[in-house]
Amino acid sequence: MITFIVSAIIVGAITGGLGRLLLPGRQDIGWVATIFAGIVAALAGTAIAHLLGFADKTWLTLVVQLVMAVICVGVVSNMRGKKGSRA
Repeated sequence: MITFIVSAIIVGAITGGLGRLLLPGRQDIGWVATIFAGIVAALAGTAIAHLLGFADKTWLTLVVQLVMAVICVGVVSNMRGKKGSRA
């Protein structure tokens, strides 16, 4: 169980960090939010790869995970930006 948690944090950090690098502009989110977004993106990307039937193709799964990371980081960044602004 500990190994799963540690590996999820490591994969989340890498995936979230790459998602932030690929997303244009500045994301005003912290490292914890980046890791959580990366974990969600990795899980969602793997689930999508399984549903579409190409989970055995590692590179395609990684591409889907990175696309999901960009989406997740963008959503978290937008949520954070709207929370702090007042109209």
